[in-house]
Amino acid sequence: MPTRSETGMPTRSETGMPTVTMIGGGQLARMTHQAAIALGQCLRVLSVSDTDPAAQVSADVVVGSHDDLDALREAARGAVALTFDHEGVPLTHLQALEADGVAVRPPSAALHFAQDKLAMRLRLSELGLPIPDFADLTGDRDAARARFVEFGERHDWSIVLKTIRGGYDGRGVWLIEHREEALAVFDEHIGSGPGLIAEQMVPMRRELSAMIARSPFGQGAAWPVVETVQRHGQCAVVLAPAPGLDEEAAGRAQQMALGLADALGVVGVMAMELFETTDGEILVNELAMRPHNSGHWTMDGAVTSQFEQHLRAVLDYPLGDTLPRASITVMANILGAADAPAMSMDERLHHLMARMPDAKVHLYGKGERPDRKIGHVNIVGTEQDSVADVRERAERAAHWMSHAEWTDGWDPHA
Repeated sequence: MPTRSETGMPTRSETGMPTVTMIGGGQLARMTHQAAIALGQCLRVLSVSDTDPAAQVSADVVVGSHDDLDALREAARGAVALTFDHEGVPLTHLQALEADGVAVRPPSAALHFAQDKLAMRLRLSELGLPIPDFADLTGDRDAARARFVEFGERHDWSIVLKTIRGGYDGRGVWLIEHREEALAVFDEHIGSGPGLIAEQMVPMRRELSAMIARSPFGQGAAWPVVETVQRHGQCAVVLAPAPGLDEEAAGRAQQMALGLADALGVVGVMAMELFETTDGEILVNELAMRPHNSGHWTMDGAVTSQFEQHLRAVLDYPLGDTLPRASITVMANILGAADAPAMSMDERLHHLMARMPDAKVHLYGKGERPDRKIGHVNIVGTEQDSVADVRERAERAAHWMSHAEWTDGWDPHA
């Protein structure tokens, strides 16, 4: 028989396996549920709609908003751990759940630094981690504007403006190179929303991501550092491991991520997004305390996927092996085309499987709209494959799934 919490809700299923709740019904929760099935579990999700990606596949769905404390309490009732598909839950709600005795993982004290870019920058600076120069633009408007002008002039107006909270995938981020443009954006947005932060525009060779996991026991594990390719402000391609990255630099990035997770008390998977500068320095850009787009390659290219590892961590199980299965794995996001093709997704999948049987396709159950992440493709390379060849094949497959056209001009009916 299942054991029960003080609320009367079962804390374990009929099989004796624990219940984990994930807040958010998006593709990250959907793929976490896939990993949960193999562990004998059914992931409970709090979803705003019963048609959301995770709600389509989980048998344990609470329909409600992450902004509603009552809905959060209902979703958490009887679960041994509560975790996240996104970082948008109000911190005060999470603190209320913790006061109720809910095991929030990662805890609110850690998640705060993924929600608030200014708090993150200040904490990283306190810990001595390398970060871009930044300016706090909160407080009195005139004083903030003066600080902004001084910061912009110091960096020749090659700067980035960001909202302190809520921005992602290019939203709430403005890349600026001229004083007039900078002041116009500042004046438009300084009085609304959560406030702004300014950062220097780093002379960058490429972007990297160091993904790790940490358990409540304190065990840590790190996957190889990967290269991420951004387009239109969002991740388009991931190369794993990052080609040509110096072994010492890769190890340093992994240790920075593991050390930061320990310092902040993170539980679960964490992505530390990085800049590799033109002179070889590595700077910390952003943090995500949940499964992350830069870790999707692990579903087919690593011994333990990020989704299984996240569950292991929040359940305080021993963590899994993070070794890659090949010398190169490439993930390419399937993004909605400007105009959805007349050919159905089912037929596109049929053609891709016929032409590229080694392509591992992961679709999210989402409708198509421009630039929306609707799935991804993983190509696991062989010893004979070059990085360029594997990348070309992954991007060709993803483009086909998005647009129903082959980038190399191949005609399936010729």
